Amino acid sequence: MTPTVSRLDRLKQRVTGTALGALGLLALFGGTPARASEADLKLPDFSSVTFFGGFDGRQLLMSGIAVCVLGLVFGFLQYASLQKLPVHRAMLEISELIYETCKTYLMTQLKFIGVLWVLIAVVMVGYFGFLQHMEPGRVAIILLASLVGIAGSCGVAWFGIRVNTFANSRTAFASLRGKPYPTYAIPLQAGMSIGMVLISTELMLMLFILLFVPPDFAGACFIGFAIGESLGASALRIAGGIFTKIADIGSDLMKIVFKIKEDDARNPGVIADCTGDNAGDSVGPSADGFETYGVTGVALITFILLAVEAQYRVQLLVWIFMMRIVMVVASLASYWINNAIQGARYRNADHMNFEAPLTFLVWLTSIVSVALTFLISYLLIPDIGGDDTLWVKLSAIITCGTLAGAIIPEAIKVFTSTESRHVREVVTASREGGASLNVISGLVAGNFSAYWMGLIIAGLMGLAYGFSTLGVGALMIAPAVFAFGLVAFGFLGMGPVTIAVDSYGPVTDNAQSVYELSLIENVPDVKEEVRRDFGFTPDFDKGKEFLEENDGAGNTFKATAKPVLIGTAVVGATTMIFSIIVLLVGITRAANGQQVLNAVNAQNLSLLHAPFLLGLITGGAIIYWFSGASMQAVSTGAYRAVEFIKANIQLEGVEKASVSDSKKVVEICTQYAQKGMINIFLVVFFSTLAFACLEPYFFVGYLISIAIFGLYQAVFMANAGGAWDNAKKLVETELKAKGTELHAATVVGDTVGDPFKDTSSVALNPVIKFTTLFGLLAVELSVELEAAGQGTLLRVLSAVFFVLSTVFVYRSFYGMRIESAGPTKLESSAQVKTA
Repeated sequence: MTPTVSRLDRLKQRVTGTALGALGLLALFGGTPARASEADLKLPDFSSVTFFGGFDGRQLLMSGIAVCVLGLVFGFLQYASLQKLPVHRAMLEISELIYETCKTYLMTQLKFIGVLWVLIAVVMVGYFGFLQHMEPGRVAIILLASLVGIAGSCGVAWFGIRVNTFANSRTAFASLRGKPYPTYAIPLQAGMSIGMVLISTELMLMLFILLFVPPDFAGACFIGFAIGESLGASALRIAGGIFTKIADIGSDLMKIVFKIKEDDARNPGVIADCTGDNAGDSVGPSADGFETYGVTGVALITFILLAVEAQYRVQLLVWIFMMRIVMVVASLASYWINNAIQGARYRNADHMNFEAPLTFLVWLTSIVSVALTFLISYLLIPDIGGDDTLWVKLSAIITCGTLAGAIIPEAIKVFTSTESRHVREVVTASREGGASLNVISGLVAGNFSAYWMGLIIAGLMGLAYGFSTLGVGALMIAPAVFAFGLVAFGFLGMGPVTIAVDSYGPVTDNAQSVYELSLIENVPDVKEEVRRDFGFTPDFDKGKEFLEENDGAGNTFKATAKPVLIGTAVVGATTMIFSIIVLLVGITRAANGQQVLNAVNAQNLSLLHAPFLLGLITGGAIIYWFSGASMQAVSTGAYRAVEFIKANIQLEGVEKASVSDSKKVVEICTQYAQKGMINIFLVVFFSTLAFACLEPYFFVGYLISIAIFGLYQAVFMANAGGAWDNAKKLVETELKAKGTELHAATVVGDTVGDPFKDTSSVALNPVIKFTTLFGLLAVELSVELEAAGQGTLLRVLSAVFFVLSTVFVYRSFYGMRIESAGPTKLESSAQVKTA
């Protein structure tokens, strides 16, 4: 083990020990009678309400488990089908090597997640055990729920890399048949396999908690489950994003330095790049999608139990879960319909637009989902609250989110597609302006996209708010917040398809690399071998053309899925933040008997309350620190990767890089991904505790600020990166200008965009949700201590946690700096002047 890793292990030990001591002290002083909170939320009796045909709520929810089982069966059958597809041994060897390096990386990250879980577990034990006075058995079940959440996030991530590393070599081999359709169909099949397994697993786990966990502490289990899956997703997204862009930049820069082709087998960075495609674009999104789907559901459940009148809770809970069940069916049906249509259209075609069938699938699923939303709502809640039109209004609110899942990708393509004017502007600017104008044009695309995304999301939320004013308030307090939660819910309504088109990208990217690394064209008598063993004559030129074009489509749809998940995080966070507000403000009864927020305490949620305003300002600081820290880890890691590759690459006398050199690059990427992740996570962890302990309304402002700043920063960075990426792809495919100065300029822009789109922007999503979820426990803990007269202790703990957070903020830059072996010219000059 290297000295750097040893220092990292010592750091983990010190951090864990410090946190255990501080949080143990907090729990000790907090041994006071507990107040009501989310931990005390009790699920209603689902069998007490009957729906169409005389079925009670519990029976309907049980049917959902059957649908989930069918979804899992479909996903695993697709997995088996992909595994059986024909593939040449040269390509299979490369895909299995990629899988082995992915597996090693994922096992390393699981160990880190275990260490981080200890920190979260201490807080949960302190809160539920010491402050809520739960018996040890119940606390253990909540901790188990958090572990189930982590296992879910990590399990679907593992499944994702296994499916994708089957599909990459099969896609590469299928491209040799001379027809484009298999090159499209295989990555989409892999994506649907992942999407169905992911959504079905998440939904089944939540249904099990609803149906089989005792109702009086299911609420606490949901919180534990959500925190666990959020922890797993955050760590895998952050580390995966850092890993993949270290490898990508290290590999890409060799094209400029040595004038070699992309995915040149002699480049030891290419295997790491392929591993990174899965670590960042498969592992991270799979875990992120799993967590997003679950956290949104937990937020809605919490809202319904807190804010909805008791007599309507069963109906609304059954309704939202039946909506989720129906959406799984809608996605599966749409996939089959799309397959039939696209197969008839393109199966024998010589050319195809790879983006067109993916766009058709997204819109088809959206339309089918909307139709089923209105139908099932009419059947389930035709006259909820005595209003026979309310089902229409609630369906319309969900539809705002479902349509967003189709509208947002269309808007994103305006800035990231190879057909878009913005991407072509990046290429045009690069012709005369080189890398400088390339970067500026990409920044323009990112900024414009943030403007339009903000208006689209605000418009859809505003429309949902309008529907919420038409009688929804008779069922609950704060109907607008419920509407926003339903919009987030609608975003994810067609979850399997959203995950499928996102997972399409890493398969197409890897397929191109597998083709080059396999050196299949150099295999002796390969055409005769393929004709004999597989029954067709390979067309290498067409295969390479199809793979390159399809990679552009993959880039576009990776870009379109990111804002959907980001938007869900922000819109869904409003519902969870409302739970914290209810805790702080309290609920009273108005003169007409309706539940309302306590008006006196609600005045603190105002700019006139200085801590709230200061919290709004502070949240933005965290977003900008995070963006810098995540890119710093990429910058330093990429420097080390480039340094190693330049020193060890052999371009004469060899066909491919040694396995040992390739594994060394993977080791460098893993090392800096770990270092970056631990610093970033601990800043988020200790900052959340510090600000929750400082002042609860400050903390609410802080959470709101993180969500809003995070939305715009993430959208800007993701779409600027997407524009740079596809500008390079346009030069390579349409202009066929590889190796030119224009190509070099677009490669520079692409490497700038790499950490923008695949590190910082995408990781903001789980960071927002983890901060909000973990903050729910942290602020409740703070309120309990304040009520127990421990205000001074709280201020001390806040200061201690803040100091700890700044230590890791410092380390995230100064502990990650690029340090050369000797003094640079700049440093030497400075020393002379000082002397």
